[in-house]
Amino acid sequence: QCQLSGLWRNDQDSLMEISVLRDNGDFHGQYLTRVTLSGGCAHVSPLRGAQQQLGGEGWPTFAFTVRWDKFSNATTAFVGQCFVDAGGKEMLSTTWLLREAVGSLEEDWKATR
Repeated sequence: QCQLSGLWRNDQDSLMEISVLRDNGDFHGQYLTRVTLSGGCAHVSPLRGAQQQLGGEGWPTFAFTVRWDKFSNATTAFVGQCFVDAGGKEMLSTTWLLREAVGSLEEDWKATR
Protein backbone atom coordinates (compact mmCIF):
# COMPACT_ATOMS: atom_id res chain seq x y z
CA GLN A 1 0.00 0.00 0.00
CA CYS A 2 1.15 3.54 -0.73
CA GLN A 3 1.94 6.01 2.03
CA LEU A 4 1.61 9.65 0.98
CA SER A 5 3.68 11.03 3.84
CA GLY A 6 7.31 11.62 2.98
CA LEU A 7 9.40 13.23 0.26
CA TRP A 8 8.48 12.97 -3.43
CA ARG A 9 10.38 14.11 -6.55
CA ASN A 10 8.77 14.62 -9.96
CA ASP A 11 10.19 14.43 -13.49
CA GLN A 12 10.81 18.22 -13.46
CA ASP A 13 13.04 17.80 -10.37
CA SER A 14 10.56 19.56 -8.07
CA LEU A 15 10.14 18.23 -4.52
CA MET A 16 7.01 17.73 -2.46
CA GLU A 17 7.09 16.90 1.23
CA ILE A 18 3.96 15.68 2.98
CA SER A 19 4.88 16.09 6.61
CA VAL A 20 1.56 15.45 8.35
CA LEU A 21 -1.05 12.85 7.29
CA ARG A 22 -3.91 12.79 9.80
CA ASP A 23 -6.15 9.82 10.58
CA ASN A 24 -9.05 11.45 8.70
CA GLY A 25 -6.94 11.70 5.50
CA ASP A 26 -6.14 15.44 5.71
CA PHE A 27 -2.52 16.34 5.03
CA HIS A 28 -0.23 19.33 4.61
CA GLY A 29 3.34 19.98 3.66
CA GLN A 30 5.38 22.00 1.23
CA TYR A 31 6.21 22.02 -2.46
CA LEU A 32 9.60 23.14 -3.76
CA THR A 33 9.14 23.87 -7.43
CA ARG A 34 11.92 24.26 -9.95
CA VAL A 35 9.37 25.32 -12.60
CA THR A 36 7.99 28.85 -12.33
CA LEU A 37 5.86 31.04 -14.57
CA SER A 38 8.37 33.86 -14.34
CA GLY A 39 11.55 31.80 -14.49
CA GLY A 40 14.19 32.17 -11.83
CA CYS A 41 15.15 30.08 -8.83
CA ALA A 42 13.22 27.45 -6.88
CA HIS A 43 10.60 28.48 -4.31
CA VAL A 44 8.91 26.70 -1.39
CA SER A 45 5.11 26.96 -1.21
CA PRO A 46 2.56 25.50 1.23
CA LEU A 47 0.28 22.64 0.23
CA ARG A 48 -2.89 21.21 1.77
CA GLY A 49 -4.94 18.22 0.74
CA ALA A 50 -6.91 15.12 1.55
CA GLN A 51 -6.50 11.42 0.85
CA GLN A 52 -9.43 9.08 0.30
CA GLN A 53 -9.52 6.57 3.16
CA LEU A 54 -9.68 2.99 1.88
CA GLY A 55 -9.61 0.93 5.04
CA GLY A 56 -6.12 -0.47 4.55
CA GLU A 57 -6.30 -1.84 0.98
CA GLY A 58 -6.07 -0.58 -2.55
CA TRP A 59 -4.42 2.43 -4.08
CA PRO A 60 -5.54 5.68 -2.45
CA THR A 61 -6.71 8.70 -4.41
CA PHE A 62 -5.91 12.20 -3.20
CA ALA A 63 -6.18 15.90 -4.00
CA PHE A 64 -4.18 18.91 -2.88
CA THR A 65 -3.65 22.57 -3.67
CA VAL A 66 -0.45 24.58 -3.74
CA ARG A 67 -0.55 28.32 -3.17
CA TRP A 68 2.33 30.00 -5.04
CA ASP A 69 1.84 33.28 -3.16
CA LYS A 70 5.49 34.08 -2.47
CA PHE A 71 6.44 34.47 -6.15
CA SER A 72 3.29 34.21 -8.28
CA ASN A 73 -0.38 35.12 -8.11
CA ALA A 74 -1.45 31.57 -8.97
CA THR A 75 -2.82 28.41 -7.35
CA THR A 76 -2.54 24.83 -8.62
CA ALA A 77 -4.92 21.96 -7.86
CA PHE A 78 -3.61 18.41 -8.17
CA VAL A 79 -5.61 15.16 -8.18
CA GLY A 80 -4.06 11.74 -8.33
CA GLN A 81 -3.62 8.22 -7.16
CA CYS A 82 -0.77 6.43 -5.41
CA PHE A 83 0.54 3.12 -6.85
CA VAL A 84 3.28 0.61 -6.11
CA ASP A 85 5.06 -0.70 -9.23
CA ALA A 86 6.26 -4.28 -9.78
CA GLY A 87 9.61 -3.40 -8.17
CA GLY A 88 7.96 -2.11 -4.99
CA LYS A 89 8.52 1.59 -5.74
CA GLU A 90 5.73 3.98 -4.68
CA MET A 91 4.65 6.36 -7.44
CA LEU A 92 2.12 9.18 -7.64
CA SER A 93 0.17 9.65 -10.86
CA THR A 94 -1.33 13.15 -10.95
CA THR A 95 -3.16 15.65 -13.12
CA TRP A 96 -2.94 19.34 -12.34
CA LEU A 97 -4.67 22.59 -13.20
CA LEU A 98 -3.03 25.96 -12.62
CA ARG A 99 -5.06 29.16 -12.26
CA GLU A 100 -3.24 32.48 -12.60
CA ALA A 101 -4.87 35.78 -11.68
CA VAL A 102 -5.75 38.07 -14.59
CA GLY A 103 -6.84 41.68 -14.64
CA SER A 104 -10.29 41.36 -16.20
CA LEU A 105 -13.05 39.00 -17.24
CA GLU A 106 -12.00 39.51 -20.88
CA GLU A 107 -8.60 37.97 -20.02
CA ASP A 108 -10.16 34.94 -18.29
CA TRP A 109 -9.43 32.73 -21.30
CA LYS A 110 -5.67 32.85 -20.59
CA ALA A 111 -5.81 32.30 -16.82
CA THR A 112 -5.86 28.49 -16.75
CA ARG A 113 -3.10 26.10 -17.82
